[in-house]
Amino acid sequence: MKRDNPLAIVILAAGKGTRMKSDKPKVMHDIAGRPMIGWLIETAESLNPEKIIVVVGEGMDDVAAAVAPHPTVIQKIQKGTGDAVKPALPLLKDFNGKVLVLLGDEPFLDKKALEEMIAWKGISVMGVRPLSPKGLGRIITHDDGTLDHIVEERDASDEQKEIRLCNAGNFCIPSTHLAKWLDQLQPNNAQNEFYLTDVPKIAERDGFLTYVVETDVQWVWGVNTRSELAEHERMAQINLRDKAMANGATLIDPNTIYLSHDTVLGKDVVVEPNVIFGPQVKVADNVVIHAFSHLQEVTIASGASIGPFARIRGGATLGESVKVGNFVEIKNSKIDAGAKMNHLSYIGDAVVGAKSNIGAGTITCNYDGFDKHKTNIGSNVFVGSNSTLVAPVTLEDGSYVGAGSVVTSDVPKDSLLIARARSILKEGWALVYRNRKNKKKESA
Repeated sequence: MKRDNPLAIVILAAGKGTRMKSDKPKVMHDIAGRPMIGWLIETAESLNPEKIIVVVGEGMDDVAAAVAPHPTVIQKIQKGTGDAVKPALPLLKDFNGKVLVLLGDEPFLDKKALEEMIAWKGISVMGVRPLSPKGLGRIITHDDGTLDHIVEERDASDEQKEIRLCNAGNFCIPSTHLAKWLDQLQPNNAQNEFYLTDVPKIAERDGFLTYVVETDVQWVWGVNTRSELAEHERMAQINLRDKAMANGATLIDPNTIYLSHDTVLGKDVVVEPNVIFGPQVKVADNVVIHAFSHLQEVTIASGASIGPFARIRGGATLGESVKVGNFVEIKNSKIDAGAKMNHLSYIGDAVVGAKSNIGAGTITCNYDGFDKHKTNIGSNVFVGSNSTLVAPVTLEDGSYVGAGSVVTSDVPKDSLLIARARSILKEGWALVYRNRKNKKKESA
């Protein structure tokens, strides 16, 4: 997309999350498996700016890592939104264009509204009409609809508090005047802070009108509390579910299915109720995921059947028509086409070959207290129920393992391994034992 003027974006993300009663920065709280700042960065990048600068607080290395490779600058002392923009000015020194200033705790900004803000020749501000304007500054307009001024709720009169049009906190300002206008801000307010909302009044004295761009509000505006975070999560899930169904997946009970921001579901995938998708899940066509399953960091090929009550994680890869049944956990393993593990098994750090069968209750013992070890199971292997595979160990193609075996050595191709204690039968022993115990009890 070509513009008449270059674009830079400054994201204010120095909030500490005090109202959320959290030790981590506010913008690092997840929405659909992704920090909220990640959602905003994606929108910012879609505008094709020349640069994106993120303002953070001291010690916010996790935020810097989340927004990389975009640079961060530090607001050492938080003295308002106007003060927060100043640390970004050195990185805008040689920039000549529009500067879009966004709030990091508003993750779901509408791209079309931002484009409209950028297109305005003077200053622009985003406005919203939420169901409840509590906590937001009120926008006072001229008769022609341009901005007169913004009054923060703490400084507003009772009459002004009745105004429904509210400041969303996002501005677009010409870079040529930004530093000068910021220098003219005064902390003449209840908070004794420098408000970015005072810039339009200063700009008007220089002949710049401020255009108000209204955008729809489908949820609470901004994230300042845990309940507002939960509301954003709810709306994110609605959008993700709708997108998945539009692309050909069947969600039996959408409200009980939780998707991650990057979940990929193929055509004719069926997802039963109460399934959770963590980050990095890709599901091919014609897969059935049964109820109460939990998937994260997994790739599933077409025709597979998962669950119910399955947990698959840690970089697992499942081939075509694999069957993973009740109460099976798979971690960091490759399961080849047609393999089956139907009940109560743990497969970790393993390779399971094509068409192999893993019996109920089988586990791979992959951790020795210090290191992880691999279990290699070939094709067409049959592992009997309640077997323990002590890694590192290899079961070659076509081999059999008798039920109840503890496997500590490799099993050659087409061999049978039985590794359990020989059973001992003593006929009549139980009757003698009970009689002796009862006699002792009667004499006591």
